[in-house]
Amino acid sequence: MGSGSSSYITKSIYLDVDGKVQKVLFSRHCSPCDIKELLCSSSNIPRNTAIMLVDPEGALVSIDPTMPTNSPNSLYKVIPLSTSQLGEKEDMFQNVLSQVAEQFSRAFRINELKTEVTTRLAMLEKRVELEGLKVVEIEKCRNDLKKLRDEMTSKGGGGRVNCPCKYNFSDDGKKLTPRRDVPSYPKYTLSQETIEALKKPTFDVWHWEHNEMLSCLEYMYHDLGLVKEFNMNPITLKRWLLAIQENYRSNPFHNFRHCFCVSQMMYGMIHLCNLQEKLTLTDLGILMTAAICHDLDHPGYNNTYQINARTELAVRYNDISPLENHHCAVAFQILALPECNIFANVDPETFKQIRQAIITLILATDMARHGEILDSFKQKVDNFDFTNEEHVTCLKMVLIKCCDISNEVRPTEVAEPWVDCLLEEYFMQSDREKSEGLPVAPFMDRDKVTKPTAQIGFIKFVLIPMFETVMKLFPQIEEIMVQPLRDSRDHYEELKQIDDAMTEGSCFLTRFRSGNRAPV
Repeated sequence: MGSGSSSYITKSIYLDVDGKVQKVLFSRHCSPCDIKELLCSSSNIPRNTAIMLVDPEGALVSIDPTMPTNSPNSLYKVIPLSTSQLGEKEDMFQNVLSQVAEQFSRAFRINELKTEVTTRLAMLEKRVELEGLKVVEIEKCRNDLKKLRDEMTSKGGGGRVNCPCKYNFSDDGKKLTPRRDVPSYPKYTLSQETIEALKKPTFDVWHWEHNEMLSCLEYMYHDLGLVKEFNMNPITLKRWLLAIQENYRSNPFHNFRHCFCVSQMMYGMIHLCNLQEKLTLTDLGILMTAAICHDLDHPGYNNTYQINARTELAVRYNDISPLENHHCAVAFQILALPECNIFANVDPETFKQIRQAIITLILATDMARHGEILDSFKQKVDNFDFTNEEHVTCLKMVLIKCCDISNEVRPTEVAEPWVDCLLEEYFMQSDREKSEGLPVAPFMDRDKVTKPTAQIGFIKFVLIPMFETVMKLFPQIEEIMVQPLRDSRDHYEELKQIDDAMTEGSCFLTRFRSGNRAPV
C-alpha cells in the first residue's frame, strides 16, 4: 500500500534466470498481469504461460505491485506451472460449465444467459494468479451463477417475489459443508509495509481480493499469538476462515468485505490501545472471533423488516435481535464441524466460557441496545478496573460496537464508498417494504434521504459520543480515531449546506419562471 505520491516510483526486483542475475524494473501502478508478462519475458518463458514466483526459501511471493523487494543476494525465481498441474483444475472448470448448461437449459433467453455465463468465467480465469486460487474462484463462480439463476427465475415468475430472509431452515447445512481437503488459497508473503498498515485505522480495505483478505486474517491470528494460545491446527484455521467467507452473502454492505473491515479495525484497536498488556489472550481471541462472525449470513434486511414482515427468523427468536441471534447460530454451526473447529483443543469448560462470551459480543451489535450498553460503560469508565470481569465484558461489548460502525474513522476516500453501499442496501429494503405494505423508516427512503442527512445525525449522536467515552480510557485514540469523526461530521455538514443552497435556488427559479415572483 503506497501513498498517492509514491505510486509512480519505479520498483526493482532481481531474478535467477539460468544461473544469472536479471534485474526487472516496473512501476508501482502496473497491474499484476503486466508484471506477469514482464517476468515471463525476463525469464525467456512464453508470455501466456501460467507462472509462480518463489523466494530463495521456496515460499510463494504475490505477483503484484506491493510484492516485497529483494537484492542480488536473495534472488526470486520464476517457475512455469506444468500442464499436469493445471489439468485437474481445467477439468473442474469443464464440470462447472456442464452444470451451468444443465441448470439454464430450460430457462428463457438461453443464448443471453450462456453468453453471460461464458463472460463471467472468462473474467474469473483472467483473475487467477496462482494455480491454487482456482478452486476458491470456482466456488465463487457457482455462487454468482446461482444468484443469477434465482434473479432470472424471480423475474419470470410474476407476482410477489419471495423475501430472501424468509429462510428454509431445512437447508441450513448446505452452505456449511466444507471441503475436506486443505483449502488452497495461496499464502501471500505480506510486505512489512502491509503488516504495519494492518495495525492502523487508515488501512484501505478496498484494495484487496477475498483470498488476500483471508491471508491477512490468518496472519492476525498468528501475530496475536492466538494459534499458539488455543493450540489451533493451522490447516483448521484456514478451513474455518474459508467457511466464514463462504457464509457471508453478496449484499451491497453486509458482506465479507465488511466482515474484514470490522476485524481489521478490531486488530488495529488491539494494537493502538495496547490491549495485549491489559487483556488475556483468551479475551483477544474472543474479540477477533466475534468480529469475524458478527454478521454471518446477513440477508440484507434489518431486524425491523424481519419483525414487521414476521419472517421465520423473527418467529424463531421471538422478535428479540433475530439477525444477531442468527449470526451466532451460524457461527457455532460452522465451529461444530470438526474440520472447522479452531477451538477443538480447548477443554470443554473453557470452550463454554468462550462460546458465551462470543454470543454476548455478537448480540451487543444490535443497535437497538446501543443506549443501554453505552450507559453501562459510562458508569464504569471513570473507575475502570481491568481485574473486574463485569467491567472487561462491558469494554469488549463497546469495542465490537465501535469496530462494527467505524467506517467514518477511516480516510474519506475509504469511508465514503461504504455510505453508498449502505444506502443501496437501505433502498432495497425500503422498496420491498413499500411493495409489501410495511412501514418505511425515513432514513431508508430513497425519496427522503441524502448522504449528508444520513450521516450527520449518526456521527454527531452515535459515533462521536461513543468514541469520546472510549477515549477516556484510551486517550491515544483521540488523534487517530476521534478527530477523523469530527472532521467527517464537518465534511457532511458542509455538503448539506451546499445541498440546501442548491434546493433553495432551484425553488426560486421555479417560482420565477412561473411568474410567482416575491415582492421587491
